[in-house]
Amino acid sequence: MNYKMIGNILGWLLIFESLFLAVPAITAIIYRESAFWSFFGTACFCLLLGLLITRKKPGNKALYSREGFIIVSLSWIVLSLFGSVPYMLCGAIPNFTDALFESVSGFSTTGSTILSDVEIMPRSVLMWRSFTHWVGGMGVLVFIMAFLPLSGGQNMHIMKAESPGPSVGKLVPHVRTTALLLYTIYFILTLAEFIALIIGGMDAFEALNTAFATAGTGGLGVKNTSIGGYSPAIQIIVTVFMILFAINFNTYFFIARAKFREAFTTEVIVFLIIVILSSATIAININGIYNNMGESVRHSTFTVAAIMSTTGFSTVDFNLWPELSRALIVMLMFVGGCAGSTCGGIKISRFIILFKGMKKELEVLIHPKQVKKIKIDGHPIEHDVVRSVNVYMVGFVLVFAVSMLIISFDDLDLITNFTAVASAMNNVGPGLDLAGPTSNFSIFSDPVKIVLIFDMLAGRLELFPILLLFSPATWKK
Repeated sequence: MNYKMIGNILGWLLIFESLFLAVPAITAIIYRESAFWSFFGTACFCLLLGLLITRKKPGNKALYSREGFIIVSLSWIVLSLFGSVPYMLCGAIPNFTDALFESVSGFSTTGSTILSDVEIMPRSVLMWRSFTHWVGGMGVLVFIMAFLPLSGGQNMHIMKAESPGPSVGKLVPHVRTTALLLYTIYFILTLAEFIALIIGGMDAFEALNTAFATAGTGGLGVKNTSIGGYSPAIQIIVTVFMILFAINFNTYFFIARAKFREAFTTEVIVFLIIVILSSATIAININGIYNNMGESVRHSTFTVAAIMSTTGFSTVDFNLWPELSRALIVMLMFVGGCAGSTCGGIKISRFIILFKGMKKELEVLIHPKQVKKIKIDGHPIEHDVVRSVNVYMVGFVLVFAVSMLIISFDDLDLITNFTAVASAMNNVGPGLDLAGPTSNFSIFSDPVKIVLIFDMLAGRLELFPILLLFSPATWKK
């Protein structure tokens, strides 16, 4: 285990977090808020500590798979811990568990909140909540790798551990260039949404917060009504960009290079089909509530996009919709979007592999001597990837079940508990009943919030990096 290299990267993480904290600090200066000192003080501490840690260069810069998982897990824990400090210092969220919950919810792009009234919060606090989405959306270590050649070609282990999906590939031969390309696409899409929202009538502050939250598929907004208080035009713009950010970013790279066959993969097509069919089904189901098919389609499409992209924004309280729509929403929580995007959930690609694997096993039962490989888009899927998907699903179910049992001690109803855990592990944001889109997570006790914090981190890092922290074999030399 290369502890010195792990420490060095954590030091760089703190240096970059000090730079991230400049965004809410500048916001506080613009709006003349006393919260500036909380963000400025935390930034200075992070910078000083980071510089002290990185002062001594490690002699051995080699990183392998084990170090990659450990770096990613510890980085997200450290990032969230220091990200919670300004909330407590400025008095916006004085309780440590609540502050940590809000910080983890932001960085993991979950979008759940313990705040009952966000509109009374300082604008700098609102900016920090939204900006943590943007930082966590693409992955903070991917961001760092775009600017620092941390460990040569071996930093692919970090990228694999942090990036969502069953497998990760490079767009170009160099990992650093791949990271830079991904963040360039990310920035361009974020800027495009910001401009579109300004044109749609939002003021600059709200447009920037909404663009950050949409880009990271997080959903922590600046209004108590989420996106419900804005015009239909704004809601349509946000719907479009939630869908765009839920698509594999490789798609945009290939479109830019006019490689349309590579761009529109099976995963992307299946994702879009699910969005269309689910939106149509819900629109028909809720039309009796709105008695206007246009309005029903707008709300259903927005909600499906928000749930599948795991952004978690809302235009209406879908908790009041008929049972068919509510059941479909819960199912979509687990599906999520595409691998290689900023969304959470299990991912379309994993379900494709699972279904193809099941089909293969059924065919083997009929023809035992048949040798057949699972293929997607004409490319064979390696056995290691298939095995990883199967193990992931088993791990997901086990963590979900244990979390459900623990949070049941709060003695809340089953739907609230089930959807709260589903929301946390899939990084969605709202659930149903007491955890619905018009409610918040302050109803849960501190021990339960800690379980949900673990679930949010486990869901964002797709289980393995977090679970490996608890394995004794991980720490053996």
